[in-house]
Amino acid sequence: MTTDYTVYWVLGLIILFLLGSIFGLKVSPREKALGLLRERARKMSLHPRLIPAPEWTGIAKASETRASMVAYYSILVPEGKFPLLRMKVNEQTLEVVTGDPKFNGQSIDIKGIYAIDMQANCVGAFWDESADFAGEKLEAFKQYLQQLATQAS
Repeated sequence: MTTDYTVYWVLGLIILFLLGSIFGLKVSPREKALGLLRERARKMSLHPRLIPAPEWTGIAKASETRASMVAYYSILVPEGKFPLLRMKVNEQTLEVVTGDPKFNGQSIDIKGIYAIDMQANCVGAFWDESADFAGEKLEAFKQYLQQLATQAS
């Protein structure tokens, strides 16, 4: 009699283990939203990447020995020949770290941008993607990067 119940217990545990594994594979809503945001950005010719935060951006490190990963969204300007320009965003205004100071103090309307860099034929921004999971500001984001490229020329 006890062996009959043991078989059921073992089968029940196996089924629970399999169901737990299947539900564990489910993508979190946050990761799904980030994936959709990045896909939408690619379709708009923005180039999203995750990279270690450069020292000059002032983004806090994940630990003493490891830099935080941060989203870097960029556009390519085929005819661009930009000198190196690095700017941090401080209280929604640009603060030039390296390069031409003409952008110093320029206000920025897009939330979540940590820093902007421009070099060769690329303009990019280090961005907190959680500021716009839905991607509602992506078009304005791209236009802002294009505007910076135009101003730098």
